[in-house]
Amino acid sequence: MLAIIGGRGLTQLADFKITHQQVMRTPYGEPSGAFMFGTLNGHEVIFLARHGYGHTIPPHLVNYRANLWVLREQGVKDIVSVATVGGIRTDLEPGVIVLPHQIIDYTHGRDATYFDGRDQPFSNADFTLPYSTKLRSHILQCAKIAQQTCVDGGIYAATQGPRLDSIAEINRYERDGADMVGMTGMPETALAKELGLNYATIAVVANYAAGRGDSTVEINMEKVNATASAAMVKVRSIIEAVVNNVD
Repeated sequence: MLAIIGGRGLTQLADFKITHQQVMRTPYGEPSGAFMFGTLNGHEVIFLARHGYGHTIPPHLVNYRANLWVLREQGVKDIVSVATVGGIRTDLEPGVIVLPHQIIDYTHGRDATYFDGRDQPFSNADFTLPYSTKLRSHILQCAKIAQQTCVDGGIYAATQGPRLDSIAEINRYERDGADMVGMTGMPETALAKELGLNYATIAVVANYAAGRGDSTVEINMEKVNATASAAMVKVRSIIEAVVNNVD
């Protein structure tokens, strides 16, 4: 079964026929909200809004462990995450859709693992390739089917938020090799790996990162929201193709 986790601008899916909504309880507390169970073009899909359906949960307070735990318990094998990012690399301008292939974690204080006790065996998740190669390839193929341009590859810098980054911080991420910056990539990506789930991110560049393009002095949040909303039309068409062509 496929699950979609939506971020800014994607709190619902077009043509998604909801069969029921369910609030779940987990050993890790409450998830971001009710899980939407339904079908998209006849295919079973589960949808969850990462920040809640009123966009009220900031990135550092999202219960990533609970969200992914429920999806795994419901039999989900593949997760497509949708997230907005700021573009650092010059070709990642607002409105561009990109599939990151690597990630750098700058977050702190988040519940980042399921192995947080001393009374259970633990394992070391292999994070060499953070995102599922198979799922990424499938999304890229489906983007072509949907006739949507999607940049293949990029390094995602996951930062704490909810504030945006300074120019100096963005310069640091760029020196570290990052191509884009976002706030929800970690620990979500690593937790999916611990649970053995196939996970990939569709990143929407909503703005230039601080000090780049038209963000040399400030970042206009009205433009960010408008760009994200417009780009989600493209994302929805990609997701529809992913669902229609699921293995």
